[in-house]
Amino acid sequence: MEKNHGPTIKDDETYQSLREDGESKEKAARIANAKANSSQHPSEKGGESSPYEEWKKDDLYDRAKEIGIEGRSNMTKKELISALRNH
Repeated sequence: MEKNHGPTIKDDETYQSLREDGESKEKAARIANAKANSSQHPSEKGGESSPYEEWKKDDLYDRAKEIGIEGRSNMTKKELISALRNH
């Protein structure tokens, strides 16, 4: 049964589906609201940034620092990539 998630969620059906798939409340809300906005296209590919695998480890570290990933100083390049993708 679909429920109303309040006025801040613009697409309750998408939100509920994402939550059932295990997405966080915040991520589900961002995606649901973007899909409900006709000027946004969340299913289309994003910007022009190269894949993390092509970044230098120092650049990955700096990005992790920007967004507040803890434990980044002890992470390998592979771990930094995983942490950035799962943040």
